[in-house]
Amino acid sequence: MDAVRIYGGKCLQGQTTIQGSKNASLPILAATLLINGTCEIENCPDISDVYHMLRLLKSLGCAVKREGTLVRVNTEKLSECDMPSDSVGVMRSSIMLLGALLARTGNVCMEYPGGCVIGSRPINLHIQALRKMGVTIEENETEFCAETVRLKGAVVSLPFVSVGVTENVILAAVLAEGETVIRPAAREPEIQALCEFLQCAGAQIEGIGTDCLVIRGVEGLHPVRYRVPADRIVAGTYLCACMCAGGQIFLRDAPVSHMESILSYAIEMGASVVREKDGILVIGRERQPVCHVLKTGCYPEFPTDMQSPFMAVMAASGQSARIVETVFENRFRIVPALCKMGAEITVHGNTAFVDGSSKLHGAIVQAEELRGGAALVIAALAAEGTSIVTNRHYIDRGYEDIVLSLRELGADAELA
Repeated sequence: MDAVRIYGGKCLQGQTTIQGSKNASLPILAATLLINGTCEIENCPDISDVYHMLRLLKSLGCAVKREGTLVRVNTEKLSECDMPSDSVGVMRSSIMLLGALLARTGNVCMEYPGGCVIGSRPINLHIQALRKMGVTIEENETEFCAETVRLKGAVVSLPFVSVGVTENVILAAVLAEGETVIRPAAREPEIQALCEFLQCAGAQIEGIGTDCLVIRGVEGLHPVRYRVPADRIVAGTYLCACMCAGGQIFLRDAPVSHMESILSYAIEMGASVVREKDGILVIGRERQPVCHVLKTGCYPEFPTDMQSPFMAVMAASGQSARIVETVFENRFRIVPALCKMGAEITVHGNTAFVDGSSKLHGAIVQAEELRGGAALVIAALAAEGTSIVTNRHYIDRGYEDIVLSLRELGADAELA
């Protein structure tokens, strides 16, 4: 069963607990390679991307044990084995193993990483940055090999903000000789979580949460236990579900401090949001939307990962609006599927124009990537009739059990 069936038209009522962050867990798991010993990662989400990362760590000789949301990784027997191509190929985050392995072993060969097809995400910036740090890299059509005698600190000036490159350079720099400066560095909460994890292990990092990171290399790191923060994108997705379907829900453990831009746009789209100490209370469709333009950007601006869910909200809003995508050029892959459900959306370059006056109806649609797949599911909550979203495996990359969570929130959904 690789599909979700949704019976639309039912208001939501209930609560669910927000899982640990996918985008924080993956680089933190990669960072365990820097530590000779056992690290314990709490609140690690049970999603397919984490499964593939753990599989990659096992292929490198690590001992991995999972007990619920707690993951233990022991790297004492780290070796230079071949990483399984099916795990490297489906997960973009496998690239961050490069910096960590170079810091620990000095020698890496791997296939080019995969992931969702949401636009051009070349690894040339990763390669350029690591070459500045003393790494020799040879490439061919299918793989690349990198080696270094000793990583050296460098000033890494990026042409634009990149989360992945920031993470990779951090992982390479914490054990490098000397000082590394990254500017402009990504400021996302997931970057901050990675830096906090490494600091707990003994790394010296300054400027966390700013666009300039300074990392002073140390001789070694020690094992730690660390709790992954909740996933702001998952919380935002279920917030959008309530905005599509209407009703009132409580999102326990939602990371409110990481969601300011999301919550701001949600309020403009007509939702009521109450910030509480253990989560957020959401009342959907309480007022007429006043948001006419949504523009994505690097944190703390509106996250590109939330663009598709908000497009679904706009399609069901009754009002016209437009979305300007500034991060990935192919983030509008959801448009044909939404139009199949009755939406009226036109795309010109990096801008999508959404006419929310049409009513959505049930349809069989296909997920083509992670966030777009989740957005189709929540759009179906607002649609009249029954919808089926196929290719659920894309959604499983980032959501522990989207059907269970939606059922906890009162939706009528099931595996199909």
